[in-house]
Amino acid sequence: MLRGRRLHPAPIQAVLFDKDGTMSHSEPMLEALAAARIASCLERAADHGLPASPLPQLRDLLERAYGFGPAGMHPAGSLAVASRQHNLIVTATCLAQIGIGWPEALAISEDAFVHTDGMHGQGSRFQPQPTPGLTRMLDDLLAAGVRCAVISNDHEDGIRGFLQSHGLRAHFQAIWSADHHPCKPDPMAVLGLCTAMGIQPDKCALIGDANSDLRMARAAGVAVVLGYRSGWRQPPPLDPDFPQLDHWDELEVAVATPPLNNEGISS
Repeated sequence: MLRGRRLHPAPIQAVLFDKDGTMSHSEPMLEALAAARIASCLERAADHGLPASPLPQLRDLLERAYGFGPAGMHPAGSLAVASRQHNLIVTATCLAQIGIGWPEALAISEDAFVHTDGMHGQGSRFQPQPTPGLTRMLDDLLAAGVRCAVISNDHEDGIRGFLQSHGLRAHFQAIWSADHHPCKPDPMAVLGLCTAMGIQPDKCALIGDANSDLRMARAAGVAVVLGYRSGWRQPPPLDPDFPQLDHWDELEVAVATPPLNNEGISS
């Protein structure tokens, strides 16, 4: 139930959670990662003989593409929603915009990413914290027998690292990551995850912080689709067509009561 209102007439058997910006407050880690990737790209572009004059333009292009600025990470920027591979292509495209050939742009991007990959994922010193109230919500779902899964464009080691570091691994029965094919926002990613769990999409809910998540879920036939708004300093620009929440306390797990038979006994 959302703020006392039942979201669906039939019981929900599973909840699919986005990770970054929904389950986890990832913004500090992503800001550090953006800054490190930009610095690494600038350094490697200079090493490839790029003169100093285009470097400020390159920094600006990368900041805007990643969604990285003084107000924090943009919740719809590439670093917030896209996979590592997509961000690598974004980075190479920025390098190409200042006149670096595509093969060299890819090589610089790959080198910069290799040198900064240790800033996220399992074992990272930049482990994001759960969003407020998440653990209570997961405990309630577990107690009610509702299965949970993660669907994220992070890699599987990053997802598992987050869950393990906060004692949440036992709450989740399945993971669909950037290592799976297809990955978000393809609706087939939702269908693949539901198949792995043995549950139909129309028995599931999905909660995410990006319109791509919400529209993907709707296209896959997910019964309840919710937007989460409080994982970032800048509220994500979510489609008002979807129900939205700002804190996990706004959701209540209502356990279905078995119907009574003619003798007043639960059947």
